[in-house]
Formats: sequence, structure tokens, C-alpha cells
Amino acid sequence: MRTFRTRTTAAAATALLAALSLTACQNGDGSDLGAAPSALPSAAPSSPAADAPAPANSASPAGAKGGNGTSTGTGTGTGTGKDGSGTGDQAKPAAPAGKGGSADPASFAPCTGDNTRVTAVQPPRPINHLLITATNTGSRTCLAYSAPLLRFDDEQAAAQIIEGSKPQAVVTLAPGQSAYASVVLSGERAPEEANGRVTQRLAVLFASRDASGSVGSPAVVKLPADTYKTDDAAVSYWQSTREDALTY
Repeated sequence: MRTFRTRTTAAAATALLAALSLTACQNGDGSDLGAAPSALPSAAPSSPAADAPAPANSASPAGAKGGNGTSTGTGTGTGTGKDGSGTGDQAKPAAPAGKGGSADPASFAPCTGDNTRVTAVQPPRPINHLLITATNTGSRTCLAYSAPLLRFDDEQAAAQIIEGSKPQAVVTLAPGQSAYASVVLSGERAPEEANGRVTQRLAVLFASRDASGSVGSPAVVKLPADTYKTDDAAVSYWQSTREDALTY
């Protein structure tokens, strides 16, 4: 009996050692499934700000200034409207050519002694010259054709014309405007050779459009005292200014 108990006790001890060895093998790697939850490593919770996607239409202050340039806009522009660059309806179109201008030249009258006032004076310069002025006193525009036809005192021949003084266009006189012509009283010849003499009056006739003769009544003016002229006296074409007339 003592032998049986000893074997039974030995067998029980052996079984206990085996069970303990098996338990030690299961816990050797530290991953016992029976461990408490607190013993297991836990992952750090993710930050909502880091994981959440940024809104598609959000922009930082720096991005607003240095982005792709769309934040500056083009609303003010240089359009052609009222608020644009001034090319809208504020600009006024030019008046059509000829509108509100002078009347048809076909309706103009020729200048004559009847519709003008004529004067003759001696200018300070150049010397040996007369300045003839014809002012339109009528109610219609008149045309001063060619050059004045001049006759001193009772002379029959008109003074010669300075051909180099012909203007580019006929001088047109609206009511109140004036035309000018200069008279060279003597030429290169000596007075005794060119029949020099003192004259007192001057008849001014106006040329026709085709310069074939005179039209209308002559204007007779008294000359300045001691006006001396020769047969070489010559007159310029009508000019629009006295300065132009006195260049001849």
C-alpha cells in the first residue's frame, strides 16, 4: 500500500509539473490572450484637424495675395461704357463736313464798287507803295477776282499786274471782311524816263470772273497828298491779309 501511494503521489506531481510547464510556454512571448485590455498597446487617437480634408473653397490670407491672381479681379476694366475709359456716350461725334459751313459758291456775288468800301493809304513800309483795302459792305458774300484794275487820274490804261502775286484761291469776303492789294508806285527806271508825276485820285475797278474786263461800278478814292507814281506802277492780286499784300 505504501508503494501504491508513493506512485500515485509521484504521478500527480508529474502531472502538476507538466501543467505548469505548459502554462509557462504560453506566457513566454507576452501575448497572453487573457491579459487585461490595459496591458495591450493602444494607437494614439488621430487629430480631427489633421485628418479632415481642407474645404475646397478655403484660402489663407497669404494665398489671397500671392495666389494665381484671380483674387484681384478685372471688374473695373477699360470698357467703352459710361464708367469705362471715356469712349462711351460722353464723346461727341464730329459734325459732318460742310454742315453749317459757308453757302454754295454759286450764290456768291462778285465784289464791285457797289457792294464794297475802298480806301488807299501809304504804309510806312515798304516805301513807294500804296495799300488798297476793299471791305464788303453788302449782305452777301462776294468774291474778289484777280487783281484790281487801277486808273490814276485821267489815265486810260490800267496799271500792270504783278503776276507773281497770284494767290492759290480767289479771295472770298463775307460781309464785313476785307481784301488787300499793294501798289508799287515806281519801278527800276528813273522817274524822268518813266513819266513820273504826282497823282491825286485813283479809280478802282473789279475784275470779272474770267478776268476779261471789269464788273459793276468803279470805286474812286482820293490819294494821300504828294503821291508820286510812274508808268511802271504795278498792282498785286487781291490778298486775304495786308501782310501778304505788302510782300510785293
